[in-house]
Amino acid sequence: MPRYALLILPAFNRVYGESSIRLTRSELAVFSARALGGVVLDSEETRIGGVPYVTFETTRPLDDADLALLSNLSSVYAVFGMEGELLRPQTMRPRDRLSSDLITIQKYAGKTNEHFTKLLLNVTALAGDKGLADGLSVFDPLCGRGTTLNQALMYGYDAYGLDVDAKDFEAYTGFVKTWLRNKRLKHTAETVPVRRERALAGRRFNVTFGLSKEAVKAGDVQHLTVVNADTLKSREFFKPRSFDLLVTDAPYGVQHGSKGGAGLSRSPLELLARAVPVWAELLRPGGAMGIAWNTYGGKSAELANILGDAGLEVVTYPDFEHWVDQAIVRDIIVARKPA
Repeated sequence: MPRYALLILPAFNRVYGESSIRLTRSELAVFSARALGGVVLDSEETRIGGVPYVTFETTRPLDDADLALLSNLSSVYAVFGMEGELLRPQTMRPRDRLSSDLITIQKYAGKTNEHFTKLLLNVTALAGDKGLADGLSVFDPLCGRGTTLNQALMYGYDAYGLDVDAKDFEAYTGFVKTWLRNKRLKHTAETVPVRRERALAGRRFNVTFGLSKEAVKAGDVQHLTVVNADTLKSREFFKPRSFDLLVTDAPYGVQHGSKGGAGLSRSPLELLARAVPVWAELLRPGGAMGIAWNTYGGKSAELANILGDAGLEVVTYPDFEHWVDQAIVRDIIVARKPA
């Protein structure tokens, strides 16, 4: 049977790097089951030349479309076909269409690991009816300084975010405007107040950009919108059934409180119980919601009940739980909205 090897990207975060092999195997299983017709039979960690790889057998040789899809695995650096003791490089064609520094250049305390953000977006997209298709719209209702939004933009998607923290809003909008100018991308960017009954309800940052002037003229543009407001009021800023994907890394509740409009909570589940029904209204039928959370703040069964009560169907996925630090064990739960 055909056999392949995935060379894993080195992780800047040592702790995440220790989990990357296992997480890649779980992510590969999702790609196989949801997008490749179960072509991957099994996977394992294999050391080749003293370097860790994920190796696996397939029911048939992988074609160009298969390899293009696997090029988007979150921690994969290269794909090889295995021929005895030899490795034959396979051509990779990832979706990324922007410079990688859009993801990596921001450095701040509490930033979610970029590889994990990509993993979360991938497995959420694969739970939806459209998969990793072109032209998706992605919403992060707890977007912070925009790691999820940036990954969505990298894939060519339209990205929408909301966060109550004014400092994060200002830091992210400032970063985006500077980055677009430095890359000399044709764009428009503006921050406008949003008022309800003459009272200030929030601020909205709107960006439209293209890879070239010609692309903009042809209508080949991407959209980014970020709102500075309470996530429980998301429906005041976005219409129902607006998004294909909702992807978010929930506050961990141990190092900082969960922000939900009614003060700070030590349990992210208290926030999610109130927010998920609001978020679910914003998903299109056939769309998917992916949430990362700290398992010390609530069990997966409790979160599954919250998602189910909001009319979503929890997707059965392999193990994504991993240790972050003494106060945080992170996991992923994904659910889809029935079509």
